[in-house]
Amino acid sequence: MGSRKKKSAELLKQAKNDRFQSVLRDCPTSPRKMRLVTDMIRGMAVNRALDVLKFSSKEASRRVEKLLLSAIANWQAKNEGVRLEESNLYVQEVFVDSARMLKRLRPAPQGRGHRIRKRSNHVTVRLASKNVVAENTK
Repeated sequence: MGSRKKKSAELLKQAKNDRFQSVLRDCPTSPRKMRLVTDMIRGMAVNRALDVLKFSSKEASRRVEKLLLSAIANWQAKNEGVRLEESNLYVQEVFVDSARMLKRLRPAPQGRGHRIRKRSNHVTVRLASKNVVAENTK
């Protein structure tokens, strides 16, 4: 491996270590329904996002709330001495990807069968601190 590739690989590895994220795989909810919930919290402060998810009536919000708590725990494991309130932690990025689809048949009239697609998704939540972003730009 050349030195240029090695340096860029090390930079990518360092950037990956600075990210705090959590991933939920094969969640048995349709991606469209999950995107409605994730769009509500994108860019919000973590405490406000937790409140929004807790009081949302959508079923998918419970899963996203648990995922967000997992991402916060990942952040706390790396930053043990820092309090959550002082860190200005916010949801930097949240996205939903389609996962595998279970295909089933439902009986239809006259001996036919209609296909049912049971969709699932992958959700990724990435957190960042506004304090760290301000320090990097100086």
